[in-house]
Amino acid sequence: MLSILHGMSDLLADATAELYRADPDEFMSRRGEFVARAREAGEQAVAKQIAALRKPTRSAWVVNRLVRADPEVTGRLAALAAELRDAERSMDGGRIRELSATRARLVDDLTRQALADLPPAPAAVREEVTATLDAALADPQVAANLGTLVRAAHWAGFGLSPAQGTPAPAPPKKKTTPAEPSAERERRHREKIISAERTVAEADRTADAANAAERQLADAVRRLEGELARARQELAEARRQAYRAESQQRRAAETLSRLRSKPSGPADVSNNT
Repeated sequence: MLSILHGMSDLLADATAELYRADPDEFMSRRGEFVARAREAGEQAVAKQIAALRKPTRSAWVVNRLVRADPEVTGRLAALAAELRDAERSMDGGRIRELSATRARLVDDLTRQALADLPPAPAAVREEVTATLDAALADPQVAANLGTLVRAAHWAGFGLSPAQGTPAPAPPKKKTTPAEPSAERERRHREKIISAERTVAEADRTADAANAAERQLADAVRRLEGELARARQELAEARRQAYRAESQQRRAAETLSRLRSKPSGPADVSNNT
């Protein structure tokens, strides 16, 4: 019995891995092949499960492909998500700023890795890949579905509340007490502080990148200016050499002209008689 269940599990796992790793354009035909294989094996329940697998969008496939090609991706996301939750629970502003910058770098790095060996992707696909990876850091449900995502996920709102492109369910209403409005104001104030700190961290990262680009361009300008100065020196030297050559040419021409115009001497006359 256990061997039968194991075989069923393997067939479903193989189908899932193949379908969410292969190009979405091949999804429907490949799914049909796996369904037929399950039916031929007499596994009707597995065939239904495979038939129920949904085709991923291209951006979701890019993320699924990344996760299946590099198993360390989920571990890196999970580790940083845990650090972010700890920092937010402790309301440690400095730590949140540091981790927010780390978060931006990790998402950027993984986005580049996901698209590195693929044909150039439209901007919309790149943005959705970035948004999905960012959502995986905020929403455990998105993180759990990495590898079998059907569509891109989006992190909407503050903090680490679940978000898949739709607002998180509103918390149940509680009886208000005199102390609650003050606590609510304090919570919102802290949320604004953390949001502002994240904005500062992102601005710092952008400024660092801009400064690095400026330094690179300045170095390039200095290099080009040096090359231009050397070229001008070489041009000046070439002009001097050309002037000297022209002067020598004129003197030689004048000497030749004088020699040709000078009358022949007596030795020349005696030789002719």
